[in-house]
Amino acid sequence: MVVEVERTFEIGVSVEEIWTLIADPAVRAAAISVVTAYEVENGRATWHLKLPIPFVRQTATVRTRDIERDPPRYVRFRGDASVMRVTGEHELSPTDRGCRVRNRFVVEGRVPGVESFFKRNIDGEIENLRRELISRLDADSEGHRT
Repeated sequence: MVVEVERTFEIGVSVEEIWTLIADPAVRAAAISVVTAYEVENGRATWHLKLPIPFVRQTATVRTRDIERDPPRYVRFRGDASVMRVTGEHELSPTDRGCRVRNRFVVEGRVPGVESFFKRNIDGEIENLRRELISRLDADSEGHRT
């Protein structure tokens, strides 16, 4: 089974400022609640996930890599693990008040429960990403530079 989701949010800073963060595999990994640790080497990130689902009793290792980049507008990455494959996209576009961040994810579970976990938790994970960006920008809760 495959789950596809798309969510969008806005932040009150420029596309270029968001790009410096969203294009960084370490920033993307740090925002995911189930990532217990990660390493970045040569632009590739390895995530160690602790998924609270019955068939995954140990930490899953997800090896990610960017597969398409169009700075400062678009990045797509893919992550592969024994329990799943994930493809993520972040597309940035300017708005009157800053930057719109469109997030699209496709998760293909390889064990039961991965897709349903992802579907249940995506809104919280997107909010985690928004908060991570705001925190790193030293911005207020709306994402405007302080």
